[in-house]
Amino acid sequence: MTTSGTTSGNAAPGEVTSGSGPRCASGTPAHAASDVPGGGQPAWELLLPAAAAPARRRGRALQEALREAVRTGRLTAGTRLPSSRELAADLGVSRGLVTEAYEQLTAEGYLRSDRGSGTWVGDAVRAAASQPARDLAPRAPGVRVDFHPGTPDLALFPRAAWAAVQRSVLAGLPHRALGYPDPRGLPELRTALAGMLARRRGVVADPERLVVCSGVAQASTLLGFVLRARGLRTVGIEDPGSPEHGRLFASTGMDTLWLPMDEEGLLPGPLAASGIRAVVTTPSHQFPSGIAYSAARRAALLDWARAVDGYILEDDYDGDFRYDRAPVGALQGLDPERVAYTGSVSKSLAPGLRLGWMLVPEALVAEVVERKRTMDLGNPALDQALLAEFVTRGGYDRQLRRCQRAYRERRDALVAALEEHFPGTGVSGIAAGLHIIARLPRRYGPTSRFVERAASAGVALRPLEEYGTARPTDGAVRLVIGYAHLAPSEIARGVRLVAEAAGR
Repeated sequence: MTTSGTTSGNAAPGEVTSGSGPRCASGTPAHAASDVPGGGQPAWELLLPAAAAPARRRGRALQEALREAVRTGRLTAGTRLPSSRELAADLGVSRGLVTEAYEQLTAEGYLRSDRGSGTWVGDAVRAAASQPARDLAPRAPGVRVDFHPGTPDLALFPRAAWAAVQRSVLAGLPHRALGYPDPRGLPELRTALAGMLARRRGVVADPERLVVCSGVAQASTLLGFVLRARGLRTVGIEDPGSPEHGRLFASTGMDTLWLPMDEEGLLPGPLAASGIRAVVTTPSHQFPSGIAYSAARRAALLDWARAVDGYILEDDYDGDFRYDRAPVGALQGLDPERVAYTGSVSKSLAPGLRLGWMLVPEALVAEVVERKRTMDLGNPALDQALLAEFVTRGGYDRQLRRCQRAYRERRDALVAALEEHFPGTGVSGIAAGLHIIARLPRRYGPTSRFVERAASAGVALRPLEEYGTARPTDGAVRLVIGYAHLAPSEIARGVRLVAEAAGR
């Protein structure tokens, strides 16, 4: 039989021995007892909610409360805790419950126990203030209209069709498919993608050489690691081009070299003189200029790769968006042994899906697959099964047609707005893709001042100079203007705001 506020040696772990609530060992209410030695806080003020938890989870609740008190600094390093007997009496729980909590947290490193001198908060613990997770995705504070290039309209994501496919896939997916996948990707998805890419982009698409990746970014780093291991030290990137290509290859330990271009593509002379054996290109719709490589430049680029025993990474970032011309086939179709072809659903569906692909030259397949395996053991199987079914059912083709209609309308709205508010502006790269190059008359320059005035009106613009090393000498303002993610009314509003700001 127990007295109020004390425990019997026969009390079961987690058993509250007094129905009157937690009390001190002296029998007085818990809130009247002394502070924790060295801690400055009564133990029960931290742990009372745990002591009041349902009996079955009281032990776990006590451990969680103690752990959180140490993490957040409420119990600081070096604080001496009450003995298990004292704390059990103060909380009105069994001593075994407290002893178990002390032992568990000591094993985890939160506490330390010195025989004969008590239990202390571990000195190695560094408290971190509890706070919500931060979102590090790019944001543009204070921007009313953002003409960032290369951004799709996420509102066009086919939620209803995607949800229907998801239900179907979940109902029929065999249990074995939820295990670790083939690092290349699910066979169903590789087969579906190979067929689609051969039909739409003219590539040589062997499913056995297709690797499903987390977008073109991962495809680039996979190839970079493999080329670096083969002794290649530098990769060439187009000038102008995407700085992101350089950053991705730099993360694998490779240096980058800007290579000049003209209206037909990469210049063969500087490429041959560079001494490099790898290059990243966007030949079907060059970023950001919008040109398509001429047939002669395509042939010259492939001749270079064969001559130096090199490789080309083809980033077909928006190969499916053509408005006023027939689609230009992928470079890979001309020599699949020298070109690693990459693409993704980031522009056609949503970048947040993190699904893409790479068709790998035969000589590199084993190394790329092994690097993919050690990097992440493969992409999520359920997401792959979903995309495979979406492609097979025709949903992907329907989505592309929907996006093409919407983006053509927005491109036309942007060109019309520029003609209205900035007469004399030249535009290029408008036959395909998700952005245009606008060349405003020199009276609006210099570029830096024009962009600053636009920003003061809440409109974000990107000058062409951000995408390479060349600088204009004619005083004209050259901008890379994205439009796909903006409604026609937003496009018109943004251009009007810029015009008003530029006329100040």
